[in-house]
Amino acid sequence: MAALPHDVPRQQVTEAIDRLIDNLVNIKDETGEFLLHLEDGRIIDTKGWAGWEWTHGVGLFGMWRYHEQTGDATALRIIKQWFADRFAEGQTTKNINTVAPFITLAYLHEREPDPANIPYLDEWAEWLMAPDGLPKTEDGGFQHIVYNDENPGELWDDTLMMSVLPLAKIGLLLNRPHYVEEAKRQFLVHIKYLFDKKTGLWFHGWDFNGRHNFAEALWARGNCWVTIAIPEIIEILDLPEGDALRTFLIDTLAAQVETLAETQHDSGLWHTLVMDPSSYLEASATAGFAYGILKAVRKGYLPERFEPVGIRAVRGVLANIDATGELRQVSFGTAMGDTLQFYKDIPLTSMPYGQSLAVLALAEFLRTYN
Repeated sequence: MAALPHDVPRQQVTEAIDRLIDNLVNIKDETGEFLLHLEDGRIIDTKGWAGWEWTHGVGLFGMWRYHEQTGDATALRIIKQWFADRFAEGQTTKNINTVAPFITLAYLHEREPDPANIPYLDEWAEWLMAPDGLPKTEDGGFQHIVYNDENPGELWDDTLMMSVLPLAKIGLLLNRPHYVEEAKRQFLVHIKYLFDKKTGLWFHGWDFNGRHNFAEALWARGNCWVTIAIPEIIEILDLPEGDALRTFLIDTLAAQVETLAETQHDSGLWHTLVMDPSSYLEASATAGFAYGILKAVRKGYLPERFEPVGIRAVRGVLANIDATGELRQVSFGTAMGDTLQFYKDIPLTSMPYGQSLAVLALAEFLRTYN
């Protein structure tokens, strides 16, 4: 069992968060290898803070959660400036991943209403819903379109975090119950095709064309989006005890976390293929698991016996944050793989979502001091 969390000085955690945020907003691609060149000539910076991708969406959300409980003015200023800068540049291509920032905008608007936000929230949520907007798979699933690939007929576990949570939050904010019902449906569709009944973990993706789960990879970072998304959707929708969807989601989460508890490495990290100890240890997924587990315990969705698992994960994350605020042991952006070796060969490198997920985890960990 882990020691009580409070033997980690609170100041150590807040200083680590400050370093992570500073690194996140100042990180630069010095080599050009992280630039995404699109067919229309645009170049998308997937590493720098000036871009518009899921990496930024997760970073904004982590900073929002930190500001929400601490009142940190720097985090709020960065969030507001990012939206101001991106909207001044003009909107980007709509895809599953570029919707990710809008959950933070929805929370910000809820706190500080601004009529200028409404057209953005409305337009992007309507694109997810419209028949001529985001393409849908069989069973009405959200097709996992990204900048450089439409992935026809494919469901990915990332989608719940990147697009479905924003849709639910916007639905409540704009009083559009059909958005909320669609968000619920997407969770059920994704569970139907991605949940592995043997382990309780989730496969990275499902292909309706070939009717398979690709490499059947139980990939850690893909799984961590689920560990985050389930407690979030229960909280966002305020699903009451006894609600059938709440019970179903908690049962699904508990099955996953049972296996995570059994497979956690002594370092507190998890392997990038959760069930394969020959695959390397990966810290960004660990941060996501830490956040989801600790939040689910705090909210009463999971029993307290899982709290030490989350605390060990936080310790593992803290041990991998260097003096510059970079989270080490982070795997590069990972497309869908057809072999398990594909995931084992993904290189480790500095990526903004490492810092983003670490901020999210440490912000939740701070609540254990209360």
